[in-house]
Amino acid sequence: MADRDSAFGPDAAAPSRRASDDAAPGDGRAHDRDADRARTLLPDRDPTVERDRVRSFIAERVGAAGAEGVVVNMSGGLDSTVTAALAVEALGADRVYGLILPCNKIGAPHARDAEALAEALGIEHDTVHLQPLFAQFGAVAPDRFDLHDEPVRSGNAVARLRMAVAYLAANATGSLVCGTANRSELLLGYLTKHGDGAADMFPLGHLYKTDVRALAAELDVPEFVVEKAPSAGFLPGQRDADDLGAPYEVIDPVLHLGADRGLDPEAVVERIAAADAAVDADRELVAELLGRHRATAHKRLPPPTPDAAIE
Repeated sequence: MADRDSAFGPDAAAPSRRASDDAAPGDGRAHDRDADRARTLLPDRDPTVERDRVRSFIAERVGAAGAEGVVVNMSGGLDSTVTAALAVEALGADRVYGLILPCNKIGAPHARDAEALAEALGIEHDTVHLQPLFAQFGAVAPDRFDLHDEPVRSGNAVARLRMAVAYLAANATGSLVCGTANRSELLLGYLTKHGDGAADMFPLGHLYKTDVRALAAELDVPEFVVEKAPSAGFLPGQRDADDLGAPYEVIDPVLHLGADRGLDPEAVVERIAAADAAVDADRELVAELLGRHRATAHKRLPPPTPDAAIE
């Protein structure tokens, strides 16, 4: 198993790019302040303990499966970077393979980031541009299911193509697909069923997004990754906060209190207001987030079957 030093080399830096490609300078510090406030409403998780816990989890799952290693789809974002780094610490760089799968111009700068991060981690990796595959997929799909100007439909299709490539790599190398979703995304169903929602394990699946940020600091993840505004990357300017109605520093306490602890929206609002007036969560937002949680339960469950008949 790797030692306790950061998996990132001292020269891990962002590729050159236009300043407009990512979040504005200073966003990372604001995220840190907001995350500190949010964590007062969340379970107290020690990043050092979680680092060891996730490392052990990855090693145990790979060992139990008799697998050679893991495949990680790397987007250049926080979750996939933290996942890949922990996999390297758990297994060694020679047992981690990174896939970088851009599908449009929006993803190009993030693909360059992912390539730089994979290099810093010392893992084998390949970049596969999915646009030709996606175009052919759209060309053969029935006309009634046109993907043109349908961002949700096309985004889900791309996510499933990415997972198909990941499982191709896993099958070819005797590896497991190491998913990158965190608890916030899982509880909200903010992922594609059978796309990024499909994996052999989710090492970060018990951690809220704000917990992942704390873990990134423990791992010395490069600042340019931490400063990025979370985004699915399907449309120009798309941000998770816009899609979900709030930043994760607000979302995470709502999910913990409402989804994990079962409080109703009024109680959630009261608890948050009593604990931290700086976390702005009104009843409408809370109800909407918890409604999304309930509506996406099917993404967190295996496909249902009829009850077995009792002979």
